[in-house]
Amino acid sequence: MRITGISTHVAGTPWRNLTFVQVHTDEGLVGVGEARMLNHTDALIGYLAEAEVNHIKGSDPFDMEDLVHRMKYGDYGRAGEIVMSGIACVEMACWDIVGKALGQPVWRLLGGKVRERIKAYANGWYTVERTPEAFHEAARKVVEHGYQALKFDPFGTGTMELDHAETMRSVSLVEAVRDAIGEEAELLVEMHGRFSPATAIRLAGLLAPFKPSWLEEPCPPENLKALAKVSAHTDLPIATGERIHDRFEFRELFELQAVDVIQPDISHIGGIAETRKLAATAETHYVMVAPHNVGGPVLTAANLHLAACTSNFKIQEHFNDFADSAIKGVAPGLPEVVDGYFTLPEAPGLGVELDLDALAAFPRQRANFNLFADNWHLRDPARTK
Repeated sequence: MRITGISTHVAGTPWRNLTFVQVHTDEGLVGVGEARMLNHTDALIGYLAEAEVNHIKGSDPFDMEDLVHRMKYGDYGRAGEIVMSGIACVEMACWDIVGKALGQPVWRLLGGKVRERIKAYANGWYTVERTPEAFHEAARKVVEHGYQALKFDPFGTGTMELDHAETMRSVSLVEAVRDAIGEEAELLVEMHGRFSPATAIRLAGLLAPFKPSWLEEPCPPENLKALAKVSAHTDLPIATGERIHDRFEFRELFELQAVDVIQPDISHIGGIAETRKLAATAETHYVMVAPHNVGGPVLTAANLHLAACTSNFKIQEHFNDFADSAIKGVAPGLPEVVDGYFTLPEAPGLGVELDLDALAAFPRQRANFNLFADNWHLRDPARTK
């Protein structure tokens, strides 16, 4: 079997564009991959057009290790977010092809399941006014939907420091959410790399009474020793990793013992097998894996196959029950979240099929998502400034 070419398709929403890549073969099998690029969609599509000629076309989709190696190293330059995301789209599409060719779901080809269902947490649910009352009501709807875990960033436009008034406001939002979901549900606090170590440590102390399951990206991702300082000064678990784009770059993070949960994004770190290798390394450091996922149904499906066979998997992020839920129709076949869990995909390959007619209902937009703009959490550019 040989790859004859690829095609790219973009589904748009006001706050994110999702790029779907179809990999076509000479035996008629077509696989699909997906990435969400934050304001870099054109760059991804441009890279894929060149990679199709230089590396992809003519390759055997079963020889993924070789294809990934050539795409990563064959252009000599150091691979960053754009290249690793392009690799990921093609690699997960190849897994889809191989699964279809063999009549097996991808998780069986990765070693088989270690769990019967996959715990999920909701994100994208707090598109409401930034008040305790509004956050309380929105969080209550999440648990009514069946979720047993949710994540949110309560810190507004916080950058490096947070003044007293904003600190108290942010803490009040966390308190309101904990009250809404009860003591049994998991509360995950996102910091989006906003703060200096001193500020993050201070906030960790204020949030500890609400028992968050982790603090995510308390510091900007460029300085891992700063993150280690935060980790050393709080008992709360630290999670990070969505903006690290090569599994080799996690080495220092493990050496510093600065993290308890890593959050690689399958679509930004080179695909399913690369994330699987990283998870195995994390396991040797007693670190859990909770993949970052801001994608649509194809990327979510890829995450479920990884989770099914990864022993140190913790929990799976999911946006699409609360943010742009109609986007799920672009690639039908993904299991729904029931009582807080996904069931395992059972269809061959990734178990989802791209519907180009459905995708046409989501024309590409000039999505401009800025986490430091006022009202960014509304995910509505018309209401940010």
